[in-house]
Amino acid sequence: MKTFLFIVACLLTISFKCSAKTVRVGHYQTYHSIHEALAAVENGDSIWVDGGVYREKNIVINKSITLIGRDYPVLDGEHSYQIVSIRADYVTIRGFRLINSGVSSLDDIAAIKIYERRNVTVADNIFENTFFGIYSQSGLQCTFENNKLTASAKTEQQSGNGIHCWKSDSMKIIGNTISGHRDGIYFEFVTNSVIWRNMCYNNMRYGLHFMFSHNDSYISNIFKQNGAGVSVMFTHGVRMFNNYFEDNWGDAAYGIFLKEITDSYIIGNKFIGNTSGIYMEGTNRVLVEKNQFQNNGWGMKIQASCVDNTITLNNFLSNTFDVATNGTLVENNFNHNYWDKYEGYDLNKDNTGDVPYRPVSLYSMIIEQNPAAMMLFRSFMTSLLDKSEKIFPTLTPENLKDNYPLMKPLHL
Repeated sequence: MKTFLFIVACLLTISFKCSAKTVRVGHYQTYHSIHEALAAVENGDSIWVDGGVYREKNIVINKSITLIGRDYPVLDGEHSYQIVSIRADYVTIRGFRLINSGVSSLDDIAAIKIYERRNVTVADNIFENTFFGIYSQSGLQCTFENNKLTASAKTEQQSGNGIHCWKSDSMKIIGNTISGHRDGIYFEFVTNSVIWRNMCYNNMRYGLHFMFSHNDSYISNIFKQNGAGVSVMFTHGVRMFNNYFEDNWGDAAYGIFLKEITDSYIIGNKFIGNTSGIYMEGTNRVLVEKNQFQNNGWGMKIQASCVDNTITLNNFLSNTFDVATNGTLVENNFNHNYWDKYEGYDLNKDNTGDVPYRPVSLYSMIIEQNPAAMMLFRSFMTSLLDKSEKIFPTLTPENLKDNYPLMKPLHL
């Protein structure tokens, strides 16, 4: 019986594919506008669009079709319209240049907006000067891949996000390049999704911003020169592997900001040249492992509200301050890390220091309470304070220490 049903399904699929047709849009083609072609096709058909400029206001796709551009035809929103609205499942849009969408914070106008649909693919497109680039509203199993999204708004109020997903599930955001938006990628109430191999740079607020989005993975992305790198809030089950955070500088900038996060993993990432590599607040049961913190203002800031986190097998290199905190009781585990400021010894040659290392300096705690004290940085007085505190610790957290500091950096 199962074999019979399988054969019937295959025959139906073959029949469906054989009945599908392709229509052409262009100056010398049967159809001169995409609207005309959409009226002529059925589910499963394809529309090929020749190069040129198409000003068709809002293109509404309410059939399961494939829309393919040849020589990157331009879809121009004329600074007034949403360019494409998708109201059907199984839609593919590939090979277009979408420019000049309208701007409206009330309606969240986008170059391409998906309304409660599944299995939509947006790939190999160029977005320029759009409010929101790609917007998924209650999308399911959609893929946004190899798109280039660029905006040039001067204020956050005039700019939307590059890729915006709200209340969506099982999304794939792969290989996109995003710059000039408010947030590069924004997730809210998005679950079981993956963000992989994207580059987010020069965005006004965050390279990646997500809230209430559980069991998602962020792998091999680059977040560079954004207002701040990544903000992760009110979420559990986050997996952040092999990402690169560089040059996110500012008064409130960081590589990753974690707020109210539980049961998550930050493994194999590089934090290079940020104000703070990782800033933790209300974060519990997070594993921070095999990361490199280099040339940051602070390698990590861990507030007293953080409990039961494990920071192990990381390299801390050339940071102004390796770790800072605002409390005296720290219930997190720091062990088996490499600290380039460690001045201990290893008599038994097992590559582990024989005396613990305390990564929080007295001066860093003073700055946490009085930022103006930074003007005394590298002065003789601050060096004397830190040396005295290491010998007779009184003000720095007693239990924030690495009992097994490594003598050589890890090859990560």
